[in-house]
Amino acid sequence: MDAKIIAHSRIPTLPLSYWNLRHKPKQPCVVGVLTRPADGIAGGETAKTNVYKDSWFDHLAINHLSKSVQAASGLSNSKSGYESLVEAATVASKKFSPIEIQQVVIQALEIAFPRPILLLIRTLLPPSKFAREYFAVFTTLFFAWLVGPSEVRESEINGRKENNVVHIKKCRFLEETNCVGLCINLCKMPSQSFVKDSLGMPLNMVPNFDDMSCEMIFGQEPPASTDDPALKQPCYKLCKKFMQDKEKPCSKLPQLMQRIGLGMASSVSLISHAIYQMALIV
Repeated sequence: MDAKIIAHSRIPTLPLSYWNLRHKPKQPCVVGVLTRPADGIAGGETAKTNVYKDSWFDHLAINHLSKSVQAASGLSNSKSGYESLVEAATVASKKFSPIEIQQVVIQALEIAFPRPILLLIRTLLPPSKFAREYFAVFTTLFFAWLVGPSEVRESEINGRKENNVVHIKKCRFLEETNCVGLCINLCKMPSQSFVKDSLGMPLNMVPNFDDMSCEMIFGQEPPASTDDPALKQPCYKLCKKFMQDKEKPCSKLPQLMQRIGLGMASSVSLISHAIYQMALIV
């Protein structure tokens, strides 16, 4: 696909029951595709090469997000700048399960963006070619501090070409953390849910864990959790979370879902056995 460059680019801890009521899991159906399989990624090493010169706005946004994550996790750190954000994310991922940390991020986003503003945006920009292209350009202009330089690219939707894809050249967050689990649970999954639920715009984020690039495809539904290639990736050898706590390796959603599935299977087995015993007695 030819690419056409358009642009360069104290939250309180709420009970889990509150999140479960407001954010029910969804099962989308469109599958995102990675550029290469997972083989070799777990043993590969990544080297940080980019040097960022953050502006006053960048520092303001970074510090605000870092403080929000620290407030949500209940654990603070004394670091500053992007390093503080990475530390806050790593600590939060150790305290919460994958599902819980996704909900913490969603709640932080809902507090950061007042509901009346989100409702206004959703009303003025219903799903359309213009809305998809607007969100793409907006992302490249105002979120470089979080993900690094990006550009708008062209894709095809229903036989029509649109500039609705944000190509992140090398994700700053993934580069700094070297952690697939943090990418999935603190960025990809909560961002997809928040944009869809708050703005009414489907979003599929397709990270490439080989070169650390990523594509944000506005207007495309993400795949179901069980079918998403990104959730089947092993983590990097230099994963900061794993290096700090080797007793608790990096965890992602499929592993959690597998445990839930085993638990349900065990429960069904016990119930079936009980019914069988009752039938024998009768």
